[in-house]
Amino acid sequence: MQVVCCLLVYEISFPRNPEGSNSTATWKSHAFLCVVVMAKQYDVLFRLLMLGDSGVGKTCMLRRFTESEFHPSHISTIGVDFKMKTLELDGLKVRVQIWDTAGQERYQTITKQYYRRAQGIIFVYDITNEPSFQHLVKWASDVDEYAPDKVQRILVGNKSDEELGRQVTKDQGSKLAETYGMEFFETSASTSSNISESFTRVTELVLQAHKRDEDNLLGSLDDYLENAALEEEIGSEGTDDNTKNTCAC
Repeated sequence: MQVVCCLLVYEISFPRNPEGSNSTATWKSHAFLCVVVMAKQYDVLFRLLMLGDSGVGKTCMLRRFTESEFHPSHISTIGVDFKMKTLELDGLKVRVQIWDTAGQERYQTITKQYYRRAQGIIFVYDITNEPSFQHLVKWASDVDEYAPDKVQRILVGNKSDEELGRQVTKDQGSKLAETYGMEFFETSASTSSNISESFTRVTELVLQAHKRDEDNLLGSLDDYLENAALEEEIGSEGTDDNTKNTCAC
C-alpha cells in the first residue's frame, strides 16, 4: 500500500482583542492533516538490461514494447536510458524497468555498472549484420564477469522483416542460444513481430527465478526453525535425565 499525506486548509475565527472589546477583527487560521491510503501499483519490480552492438535496434524494440510506437530514425543511445512497463503475470502486477544501453565501445565502462543490478538480460543482434552476431560472444563474456550468477537471459535476432538483407540464419541464432542455454526469438520492431513475446518471456523467467529464491529462503528458514526446536528438545531431555539421576545423601 502507498500512503499519501495532504494538507487541507480551513478557517477558525476568534476575537483579536481581549474579552469585552467591541472590535470585530478576527484571526483566521488553521489546517489539519489527512492521510489517504492508495493501492500499490505493482507487486514486484524487476530490472532488465538490453545488450548488443549499436544499431541493432534495441531502442526501437523498447519503444515498440512500452509505447507501441516505431521510429526508424533516431539518435543512438548515449550511455543508458530506461523505460517502464507493468505486466500481469501469474496473478501479479510485475513492473519492469528496462535499461537500453549504448552499444558503442566508448560507453561500455558506464553500462557495465548496470550489470550487477540486472535480473534479466536481453542480448540483441541484427540479422542483417553478421558482425553484430559475432560480437555476442563478447557481450556474453561481459555478463558472465559482471552480472549476478542467477541472471536470466534470452537471445533476440532483430529486424526479421528485412529478409532480403539477412546475413545470419535463424538456425545460427538458435544454435548459439542453445550453446548458452538461452531461449531464442527473432523479432521485428517495425512490424511488432515477437516484440511483446520476447520481453514477456524474459520477465516470466525472472519471476520464476524470484519465486524459487523465495521458496528456497522459506525452506531454509523452516529447516533452521525445525533444527532449533529439535536441539531445544534434546537439551530439555538431557536436563530431565540429570535431574532424575541426582540423589540426596
